Amino acid sequence: MIHHQFKSSRPPPTPSSGWMAWFKHNLFSTFFHGMMTLVLGAFIAFISINVFQWAIWQADWLGNTRADCQQAGACWVFIHARLEQFFFGFYPESQHWRPLLFFASLLLIIFLLIYEKNPYRRSIALFAISLYPISIGYLLYGGFWGLPIVETHQWGGLLITLIIALIGILASLPIGILLALCRRSELPVLRSISTIYIEIWRGVPLITVLFMASVMLPLFFDSETDTNKLFRALIGVVLFSAAYIAEVVRGGLQALPQGQYEAADALGLSYAKKMGLIILPQALTITIPSLVNTFIGLFKDTSLVLIIGMFDVLGIGQSANTDPEWLGFATESYVFVALIFWICCFSMSHYSQYLERKLNTKPAHS
Repeated sequence: MIHHQFKSSRPPPTPSSGWMAWFKHNLFSTFFHGMMTLVLGAFIAFISINVFQWAIWQADWLGNTRADCQQAGACWVFIHARLEQFFFGFYPESQHWRPLLFFASLLLIIFLLIYEKNPYRRSIALFAISLYPISIGYLLYGGFWGLPIVETHQWGGLLITLIIALIGILASLPIGILLALCRRSELPVLRSISTIYIEIWRGVPLITVLFMASVMLPLFFDSETDTNKLFRALIGVVLFSAAYIAEVVRGGLQALPQGQYEAADALGLSYAKKMGLIILPQALTITIPSLVNTFIGLFKDTSLVLIIGMFDVLGIGQSANTDPEWLGFATESYVFVALIFWICCFSMSHYSQYLERKLNTKPAHS
């Protein structure tokens, strides 16, 4: 009888936690999934090994000339020799401390804004969207406090990429919000003007906008007014991006249930207080993914300024590829530029996901 009970006992249950359980549930739950896991794993391993050998193991890291690239892998000596141009463009070498100060201050402001225990976040945010861009413009251009003037055509590389992206985001966001409110306005004139503006700017590519800003914008100023390429590019980027942001914000306004609007009206709030205190905070919260996606697109579109003669980080890479002393190392240049763009875009995307989890970005229920 004891022997019979022992034979009929069931095997111990399969572990439902731990790394082995995760592997079995997610990668080897069926025979087909297991085969796909092995095939894809082998393919990823093959690609990873070859990339590691090319980029790290067999790469040349030290040196200053083409002759220092002797191995079969990547020649990062080329990047090292052009590193200052990738970051500063043609900014005078003796004044590199000025863009370095800009980079450091930008990182510091970003850190202070995302650090939740900072009691001065609101004041820093107001400074970042008002006085900071102006002070940085004076710092980089010069002409005061004994700083020599550095014309904007000498700016380039990551410096010009960050300048265009930063000003584009800070200036186009409030314009886009205003356009979205006007498009939902009950006044026919405001609604029509906003709709026409948005549809026109969304109907043309950014390349065309940059060409028009570079060629036609000076016609609206007198002949004595000097409008440099950077100023014209910034105007084109801001006006273009504002139209897309307006549609993103309008989508957030429409996603809010009607009860939110009715509750604000029941409290007797004015239109400005209703939008500023109740409607817009909720609409902007639920549009965080779309807004960040627009900002990422704007950041990557800064590379298009190359067509009007401005050398951003990608333009510097392409110009470096044509140097007769470094022909044949275009792959290293594009990989380095892609890494810079990926770090910036991934940082924005990762922080937006954090904000989504923190704010629980779901439309309010009526």
